[in-house]
Amino acid sequence: MAKGPDGKNTSGRGQRDLTVKVKTARGRRSSSTRWLQRQLNDPYVKRAQAEGYRGRAAYKIMELDDKFRFLVPGARVVDLGCAPGGWLQVAVPRINALGDRPGKRQGRIIGIDLQEVEAVPGAEIHQLDFMDEGADAQVGAWLGGAADVVMSDMAASSSGHKQTDHLRIIALCEAAAWLAFDVLEEGGTFVSKVLAGGAEGDLQKVLKQRFTKVVNVKPPASRADSSEKFVVATGFRG
Repeated sequence: MAKGPDGKNTSGRGQRDLTVKVKTARGRRSSSTRWLQRQLNDPYVKRAQAEGYRGRAAYKIMELDDKFRFLVPGARVVDLGCAPGGWLQVAVPRINALGDRPGKRQGRIIGIDLQEVEAVPGAEIHQLDFMDEGADAQVGAWLGGAADVVMSDMAASSSGHKQTDHLRIIALCEAAAWLAFDVLEEGGTFVSKVLAGGAEGDLQKVLKQRFTKVVNVKPPASRADSSEKFVVATGFRG
């Protein structure tokens, strides 16, 4: 019997409920139509809408944290490329950023993005290019010290060329890693999206020098047909 991501049976739902068809509108490319149809029929998209998250990506960080337990009460977290805010929404209660869990340490989370991001209660959001000179010092000042976690779900704008897109996202991940080296506390964690494709070898080598453990994971919320995966590096050596 088929089950959705929430564990509920789906086989009892009518075919009409399970499949939403999208007609190709004049002027819309067929690839855009396929993307829209996939979105409309994605159970994670539907679940995010029902549970109030700003996107399906929220479930990726949930699944990663459920496995590696880095978003703990009292943690100081930096979320790079935080728009639209789904990862912030997940992290706030887990690190007790609102201080509403009696007996638990209160954490703090800083969201960084190039664009303006709608406020998330419990998170502090700043508009900044994290690759600018002095950005690491600015992030540290906002956080009020070193970070326990630096995480990134950033992706470069798609060019339509698979190899180019792979190189762009690896470059973003490398830049995020270098900022993490500057702001992480010893023993800290770095989490970032990458695309499988061969160019990530140098990044993996550097991470293995800086962290005690580096793991590559494809959480269930990542689409099966996507080359997306996440690197989780724990035990920053300082």
